[in-house]
Amino acid sequence: MAAQFLFATGIENSNPTVNNGLRQDELEKCGHYQYWRKDFDLVEELGIKFLRYGPPIHTTFLGPGRYDWSFADETFRDLHRRNIVPIVDLCHFGVPDWLGNFQNPDFPALFAGYARDFARRFPWVQLYTPINEMYICATFSALYGWWNEQLRSDQAFVTALKHIVKANVLAMQAILDVRRNALFIQSESSEYFHAESPAAIKPAELLNAKRFLSLDLNYGRRVDSEMYEYLLDNGMTRDEYHFFLGNSLKRFCIMGTDYYRTNEHRVTAAGDTFPSGEIFGYHTITMQYHNRYQLPAMHTETNLWQGPNGDEAVLWLRKEWANVLRVRNDGVPIIGFTWYSLIDQVDWDSALRENNGTVNPLGLYDLDRNIRPVGEAYKQLIRDWCEVLPAQSVCLQVPIIMPHESEYNPT
Repeated sequence: MAAQFLFATGIENSNPTVNNGLRQDELEKCGHYQYWRKDFDLVEELGIKFLRYGPPIHTTFLGPGRYDWSFADETFRDLHRRNIVPIVDLCHFGVPDWLGNFQNPDFPALFAGYARDFARRFPWVQLYTPINEMYICATFSALYGWWNEQLRSDQAFVTALKHIVKANVLAMQAILDVRRNALFIQSESSEYFHAESPAAIKPAELLNAKRFLSLDLNYGRRVDSEMYEYLLDNGMTRDEYHFFLGNSLKRFCIMGTDYYRTNEHRVTAAGDTFPSGEIFGYHTITMQYHNRYQLPAMHTETNLWQGPNGDEAVLWLRKEWANVLRVRNDGVPIIGFTWYSLIDQVDWDSALRENNGTVNPLGLYDLDRNIRPVGEAYKQLIRDWCEVLPAQSVCLQVPIIMPHESEYNPT
């Protein structure tokens, strides 16, 4: 196929547990289990060919080697029929009850088995995000005490982080055993911490080093000496650290960067953080990540509260797109852009910590599946740019293959 720019959206499939076991299943809250065919219709209506999407791990992965593929079989068969390319999101902030949480040392090997068996069942699938936002998942679960294990310590954070990133690396290896031209888009939150005073410079520097830990480990990059001491002081062994250095699959990876207004932070002298709003913006922060990893990039998540008329979200879309073009014009191979998500979300105003049923107007469509102004704007943006932008996916070592070029053969 001719290379093309990856205009994408996503169907939010977060499913962490909160309050000691309450499952927050966004696919259920947003009505996707009931309206999935309509949701795929909406993707087509927008002219979108790439969809961040995955089966609910907590109801699909029943135990080691045990699965309920019924929902995945239906949905992925339909995606293949429609020639929509899934970027498969296998783990989005939660694990099945039987697996416990991210403190479980068995998680990496068990998750790799799940990834391998998914790839065997759907061998036509090429694009994967094995574990979504590894840094955020470890932070919210084990440092802030919000999700899953609900712990608050550096040791719990390092434990979760090393298990999550090892699971991601082993899953990539397992998928490549099945499909040698698989590509992995690491959707990760791109962060920055601003010192609010001279006394806050040191804690801000530490946080700005810490933000890179998940991708440093995932890409086999040596961390700086202060972060090395931090990891070892909080439970990572030398052998565990060297596992990451010796198992880099960077050549199969695309650096996915997620950016919201909440990604930049103000840091006090005591090390406390508060939202700063957009100061640097997507371009500046993505350049920092690209300079560190030297990988093709993709803007894998953004959105904004719609506001009373939807104008705010439309202006944010235009701003983010201008930033993508600036990144591209500055020489970074950026291959795609994503408004996340297709439909409104529920309870993300509390970071899923509360089960209030609050609708968050962040989607291209509302929960009645009516298009929002930002949906109309994104549809027009795709029309305007899809033929103009030569895809920078030509920079990838392997081509992206559309579903119609692969035989549908679930096993």
